[in-house]
Order: sequence, then structure tokens, then C-alpha cells
Amino acid sequence: MTLKTIRWGLWALVLIAGGLFALFALRLSQPRDDFVRSALIGQPIPEFTLPAAVPNMPALASSDLADGQPRLLNIFASWCIPCRIEAPQLERLREEGANIVGVAIRDRPEDIAAFLTRYGNPFTRIGSDEISAVQLSLGSSGVPETFVIDGKGVITYQHIGDIRDDDVATLLNELEKAGS
Repeated sequence: MTLKTIRWGLWALVLIAGGLFALFALRLSQPRDDFVRSALIGQPIPEFTLPAAVPNMPALASSDLADGQPRLLNIFASWCIPCRIEAPQLERLREEGANIVGVAIRDRPEDIAAFLTRYGNPFTRIGSDEISAVQLSLGSSGVPETFVIDGKGVITYQHIGDIRDDDVATLLNELEKAGS
């Protein structure tokens, strides 16, 4: 190999590296769209009937969500770390007047009861979705996830992930709009 060939090879590497750097910089400079558009917004909640997740609490069925009162439907699990993190915000939503029902995913009654004892119970009903059938019918792929359901049983809003402090006002606003 000659010195001239080595120089051309080095320049080619510099040009390739520069091109990759420019490509990455361009991609990073474009705003990211994190909003997931649910196909079920504006649609009636899929029909379901779930058994009670814990003793001493009512079960949950889709018919419970079409009684004229808007509410939040929270999908959670006792083994879910972000579900523990959002527990104070769910309690805050309940204190602000939100009616919250829950769907416990792939969980055991004793674990759910321990979770509620430790982190609080903002729910008026909790259904047990042992095989994630309801979760999947809602288009949910993970926990936690929260839906706003209007008084007719129609999904009006979907919040993916744990509820943070700055999400509480949005959820209360969406719940108020669902009641109008």
C-alpha cells in the first residue's frame, strides 16, 4: 500500500463519519411525536365482564361504565413499578372528585390487596383481567394506562404510562369535558 492510498482511505473514513454525524444531527433536530393516537377514541368501550379482583370490592363490567357518569378506567398491576409511582396522583384525582375504576392485569387477589393497602385504593370497582383480554381489546399494550370514559361508555381520552403531577389537570379537564 502506498502513502497516497492510505491518505485516500483516511479521507473516505472522515467523509463517511461526517456524513453519519450530519444524518444523526438532522434526525435529532426534528421534534419527536410521542402522542399515540388511539383507534378507540370516540368509540364505545368493548363489552366485557370481569370478576372482582379482591374480596369486598365490586367486580367490573362494561355496562358499569354507561350509567351516565364519566369516569377514569385505570389499567394497573401490583407488580408494576410505574403503577406504584402513579398511586399518589390517582388518590389526588379521587380527592378532586374523579370516579376511578380499575382493571388489574395478570395479578393475584392477595397481591392486589397488599398493593392497595400499601399504596392506597382510589378505585370504586376493580375487575380482574387474568389473561389481559380486556386490556388488549382496549388497545392497551402496557401498564399503567388510563382511559376517560364518558357517561355513555364511550372512550374520549387515553393516557399512556404513569400519571405524573402535571398530568392530573389534563385528566381532570378531559373528565370534565366527558361529562358535558
